[in-house]
Amino acid sequence: MTKDVIALTQRMPEAWAVIVGLLSGGPDKLVNATGEGAVVQLCDEQGRPLVSVEAPLLIQVAGEAERLLGATAPPVPFWWTEARATTGVPEAERLAGTFAARLASLSGGTAWPPEATRSLGVVETDGVSVAPTPAAAQPAVDVLTDKVAVVIMDRPVVAMTAWLSDAFRAAAAAERGLQIVTPPGTRLSPAVLGAMPGWPSRWIVQDEQDGYYDGLSGAVLRWQEGMFATVVPADATEEDPRTPVAASYRQVVNTGERQLAVTFRTVHPADDRLVLGGALETVWRELTGEPPAGWGTAEPANLPWSPGRLTDVAFARAPEPTWFVVVGSPELPGLATVRISRTKAGVEETVTLAFGYGADEDPPLDRIQRTAEALVTRHRLQSMLVQLRKASRGLTVPPRFEGPGVPLAFVLGAEEVRAMPDDRARRTPLSEPPVALGPKARPAYYYPLPGDPSDLSGWADFERLMRHLKGA
Repeated sequence: MTKDVIALTQRMPEAWAVIVGLLSGGPDKLVNATGEGAVVQLCDEQGRPLVSVEAPLLIQVAGEAERLLGATAPPVPFWWTEARATTGVPEAERLAGTFAARLASLSGGTAWPPEATRSLGVVETDGVSVAPTPAAAQPAVDVLTDKVAVVIMDRPVVAMTAWLSDAFRAAAAAERGLQIVTPPGTRLSPAVLGAMPGWPSRWIVQDEQDGYYDGLSGAVLRWQEGMFATVVPADATEEDPRTPVAASYRQVVNTGERQLAVTFRTVHPADDRLVLGGALETVWRELTGEPPAGWGTAEPANLPWSPGRLTDVAFARAPEPTWFVVVGSPELPGLATVRISRTKAGVEETVTLAFGYGADEDPPLDRIQRTAEALVTRHRLQSMLVQLRKASRGLTVPPRFEGPGVPLAFVLGAEEVRAMPDDRARRTPLSEPPVALGPKARPAYYYPLPGDPSDLSGWADFERLMRHLKGA
């Protein structure tokens, strides 16, 4: 049974409706508040949480419930109230389900998953107890060791929720890795993939044949010495570790779907009049014909697209960096992560963006150079890389092998070009010369990579170009 239960309601859950939901364990259950009141917990007799409930979130972006849950939500705007049950306690899971069912009934809506929310009755929890702190102190964490924090998630897409974002921060502050364990049918949001730290953090997939494996590399894993780690065969050596790869990971499925991936960086002078997000909107409009649909500081993205409001949040958090997720409409799948930080050069935006296309849809490759020109002339582009890859139109990451993208073009901004000696940026070893963008006195350069999009030959051209630009 799932550990996460979500109520999707037409009306904001009023205080009395939340209280009725919290009484799903009977009137004698302890109630606690954490996170400056943003999280309410139903606790056992020792005050340890059985169920943790996030404050309701107003969703004003269409398609987020379908994208992350596969659920049909009320028309926007609607309210998203998330409850997480303590792992390994069946009564806690039933408590979370009853809470969400009551909230949906009283506030007009539905709950996900449907099978977890079939009862409105009081759940018998007498004598039920849960794990001691510190594991229970962090609602999203199910197992805590001196090496890693383990989060068990049973939902269609592991998204960068407020829960998971808190778990990432807590693990980093404690110098631990974060390991996410999911069933085989779960996919990963690109927002989580981009935020995943290095070893020993992993995405661990349960598997009938091999037990557990790494969802990104396929390496077979076992729980050993306080964390999930790679299985080492008896005949392995340092030169040939012979890491076994799960059979499920090797089951490649070619659906004909593709993704156009764009990674770029801009740097703006720090100014009170600066509005952020303009470069991302420019790329979105150039490649899709419409602006982004919504944004947020976590998934689900809950706010309609607004560069002004995004800028306000970033400036309020400065000088600390700010992370955002940006999504497109359900008809034109797009997802970006944006990191905004203050540097000596000014205010830096680092954007990782992807658009999804079905087997019968053509990515707009003819608009890439025009998009680069717009970024150079209007948004102080520093660098940009465009790739095409065989991957899901829905932009989620499956627990099986997906080949790398093929680089189609690279752009070097005017400031970087000026900093290079010997006219190096203009004279390259590629068969096609670069195209000058922007003012003739201060040009940027667009490098078309002549590799075949159907194979990986473009990487050889890209690596040769990078070595040349670095003077190697």
